[in-house]
Amino acid sequence: MEKNWPEERVEALVAWLAGMIEAAGAKGAVFGLSGGIDAAVVGALCKKACGDETLGLILPCFSSPGEVEDARFVAEELGLPYRLIDLDDLYLLTAGRLSGEEVNGAEREPFFYNIKPRLRMIALYHWAARLNYLVVGTSNRSERMIGYFTKYGDGGVDLMPLGNLVKSEVRALACCLGVPERIINKPPSAGLWEGQTDEGELGLTYEDLDRYLLTGEGRPEVIERLREMEEKTAHKRRMPPLPEA
Repeated sequence: MEKNWPEERVEALVAWLAGMIEAAGAKGAVFGLSGGIDAAVVGALCKKACGDETLGLILPCFSSPGEVEDARFVAEELGLPYRLIDLDDLYLLTAGRLSGEEVNGAEREPFFYNIKPRLRMIALYHWAARLNYLVVGTSNRSERMIGYFTKYGDGGVDLMPLGNLVKSEVRALACCLGVPERIINKPPSAGLWEGQTDEGELGLTYEDLDRYLLTGEGRPEVIERLREMEEKTAHKRRMPPLPEA
C-alpha cells in the first residue's frame, strides 16, 4: 500500500459519493450506524461528502447495550447527525407472526436472524424516502466476496463505497479519517446475537480472507473453503436472472 494511499482514496470516495448523490437528484445520505469500523468509515465519508445532510440510524434489535453505546460514541466523536430507533418490538411481531410461534430475539437460525437486517433495511429506506437521501451501505469487499451479508438486508442499498476494499484497507481509511482506536480495534461483529463475532461465525480470520483476495495465496484448506463460499453465494452479488426471451 502506497504511503499516500489512504488520503487519496478518501478524497476519491468522497468525490464519488457526492457525485452519485447529486446525479440521483438526492439531498444527502443515510446509513446504518452499528458502532463497528465499517459503519464508522462510511459515516465519516458521508459527512465529508454531504455535511449535515447525513443521517446515521442506530437500529438495535436485541443488540447488546455495548453496541448502542459504541454507535453513539462514533456519532459524537465524528459529529454525525443520528437517530435511534429500537426494533425489538417490531422483530417480535414480525418473527412471531411469520413463524406462528413464540420468539424472544435470541434465535440463531438464519431464517430468524436475517429478519433483523431486513427490518433495518426497511428503516433506512423509510428515512431515505422522507428526506430524499440515498441509502449508503457498509459492506466491504471481504464480506461481499464470501456472501457475508443478508440478501435484501444489509445488502439492500443504493451505494456501496467500501465494496472494493478489503478489511485491512478499511482499517487504513479509518485511521486516516480519525475513527477512534477503540472502534478500529474492536472485533468485527454483525450483532446478530449476544457475543457473536464475524470471525467466530465464519471460522476464519479477515487476515486469511484479505490475503487470498489481494494475492490469491493462503493455506490450501482456506482457499478451498473460500472458493466454495464464493460459489455458493454468487446469487447474492448479481441481479435476479431472467429467462431468455
